[in-house]
Amino acid sequence: MDQQAKLDWRDGVPVAKRFDDPYYSLEDGYAEACHVFLEGNGLPGRFRPAFHIAELGFGTGLKILAAWAAWRKAGVGHALRFTSFELYPLASEDMARALAQFPEVAALAEELLGGLDGEGWSDLDLEIVVGDARRNLPSWQGQADAWFLDGFAPAKNPELWEPGLLAEVARHTVAGGTAATYSAAGDVRRALEAAGFSVERRPGFGRKRHMTAAVLA
Repeated sequence: MDQQAKLDWRDGVPVAKRFDDPYYSLEDGYAEACHVFLEGNGLPGRFRPAFHIAELGFGTGLKILAAWAAWRKAGVGHALRFTSFELYPLASEDMARALAQFPEVAALAEELLGGLDGEGWSDLDLEIVVGDARRNLPSWQGQADAWFLDGFAPAKNPELWEPGLLAEVARHTVAGGTAATYSAAGDVRRALEAAGFSVERRPGFGRKRHMTAAVLA
């Protein structure tokens, strides 16, 4: 069975011991999720019934909360489809501790955690695929409208940024679909371009100067 994530805590922010990297910005993780992953994918403006988001790196679930909150506010009226690939899942108590830092989505975090315990949700269709995405994504049958690419820093977690995996991301993206990531590393941008994405470098969040947004040509 895949290992559960092991953490250190830095000013309330979880840091992965394996990668020595925080799960989200030390400045404001929720604002970062909205800036990078929502705005980077043109959301909520692109939402429609049956919209499907996929991500590499479930982490604390914060990105799902950002998308889910925007989905509800947009009033689409259907369930948001969300598929996440995660190799090292957090223990539920660690996830709860991490999400407790964001009172603006406290009620939604409670719903998310309750649903993960088996209650489910009325307007969220969430699947978490536990294991190595390099193995699991090629056999996935889905097609995403938007991708949240959120592995740990490429220098520390190169496996989630390999050209072969990003080619699979493209293969599992609808025509005109998008991807966004906090990373502006040249290798990441070139791999996305080689996979068929049109890539744009945009202003990053907080102290990060740049991020990457991409559209499948």
